[in-house]
Amino acid sequence: MSTAAPTATPRTWFGLAVLVLPLLLITIDGTVLILGLPAISADLRPTGVEQLWMIDVYSLVLAGLLVAMSTVGDRFGRRRNLLIGAVVFALASVSGALATEPWMLIAARALLGVGGAIMMPSTLSLVRNMFLDRQQRRYAMAIWAAMASVGAAAGPILGGWIIETFSWQAAFLMNIPVMVLLLVLGPLLLPESRNPDLHRIDILSIVLSFAGMLGLVYAIKSLAGGKDFALGLVALVIGAVAIVLFVRRQLVLPTPLMEVRLFAVRYFRGAVVSDLLAIFAMVGALFALVQHLQLVLGLNPLEASLWLMPQAVLAAGAAFVAATLVKRVLPAYVIAAGLTIATVGFGLTLFLTPTSSPALIAGALALVSLGAGMALALSNDIIMSSVKPERAGQAAATSETAYEIGTTLGTAVLGSVLVAWYSRAVSTGASAMDLASDVVDRASSTMAEALLVASEIGGSAGAALLDIAQHAFSEAITVTGIAGAVIMIVAAVWSVVTLRGAAADADLAVEHEDALH
Repeated sequence: MSTAAPTATPRTWFGLAVLVLPLLLITIDGTVLILGLPAISADLRPTGVEQLWMIDVYSLVLAGLLVAMSTVGDRFGRRRNLLIGAVVFALASVSGALATEPWMLIAARALLGVGGAIMMPSTLSLVRNMFLDRQQRRYAMAIWAAMASVGAAAGPILGGWIIETFSWQAAFLMNIPVMVLLLVLGPLLLPESRNPDLHRIDILSIVLSFAGMLGLVYAIKSLAGGKDFALGLVALVIGAVAIVLFVRRQLVLPTPLMEVRLFAVRYFRGAVVSDLLAIFAMVGALFALVQHLQLVLGLNPLEASLWLMPQAVLAAGAAFVAATLVKRVLPAYVIAAGLTIATVGFGLTLFLTPTSSPALIAGALALVSLGAGMALALSNDIIMSSVKPERAGQAAATSETAYEIGTTLGTAVLGSVLVAWYSRAVSTGASAMDLASDVVDRASSTMAEALLVASEIGGSAGAALLDIAQHAFSEAITVTGIAGAVIMIVAAVWSVVTLRGAAADADLAVEHEDALH
């Protein structure tokens, strides 16, 4: 005879409010430097590749360590892991604020990724264990997904305000008070939970999972950018071999680091891919369009951040829109609708020119955030509802690994398309001006560098170079938008095919347990 799941108490909901604090910062830190790139470029003078690494290394380390850290949390306690991660995150934030060289900033961002990887699985697995009633958990997951979407969307807004008011270093220092608050409130409001069946952690699995994720993401970055092709292929082979060995090992371990058999379940597999592609769209659009506001339209960080407000509002509301719609419409169709809305957002880039109104960019970002936010909310709910509470850490790691791979792909793939098209267009246009080769190389490396070069040259030649760079950047964003739209169409079809039939109120954990045996 089945019994009703216990409902959440006010203390539980206050605990959820505490959990979204680190989640907000982890997701904010994924995008907070996007508006700060021009200021950082002027201060530290990083190359175009170093700029990408400043953004990407955070998500790369996060993705590589999430599976391992989720298992550590399952074994030793998820609340304990959360608090340890808060300390690491705070120390890394201090290091980032004190960076005086590009490599120092990249190292600090990597350490932030370590702290984020320790904390992030605990936020989602604790939600799964705190909210046992399916209806309450759906709304709790909607809040979690809304905060994840808001964090990604609000990162540039908050970063823009902080950078304009203080400096880019302050974007790191803002993390410290929040981490202190978490360390105070966490022990008071969050329950401890762990997996009682997990008695040992397989170190080799941790090494293989990290090597596999690191190799895969680095290969994507290198191959998508068209540089270090040979090294990218080597990384791809290493990553693929490590992932294959990791999967084979999980299938024979009595207590695997990740329950890979869940990927044999159509709903679970479909939700993970939908989750990945949704955040891919949001971060990729942010990376490209926010730079257009600053570097082409000439808005300062605070002005640019104000134009991003609509997308932040829609990102926050998207999860609740999805949670309401799913009462009447199957999750597959709501997710597909969200991804279709994101497609329309990408399609607006077809009308982008160097003189376009900021409203066009704000509209495109708003539609992408609304659609991606709807998909994120429901895909996360399906993933976490597919497992029993004791397996929540593994499901959380899978969901968040997809999230971080999507973040990395958004900047690596779409960012690399943007940079490659821009560089080719500027090199072609600037070469016709009889400029020195080193000047052409500088101007074609990044839009920010082109602004500096045009200013140094001055006169009609500088104005002509600036015009070439601005048109090249606008064209590059259009090409990037077309690529993003195609990927979203594929993702929408994928979600309908793989998630069709998954009812919003089904006990997926019971259905999927058969796949584990």
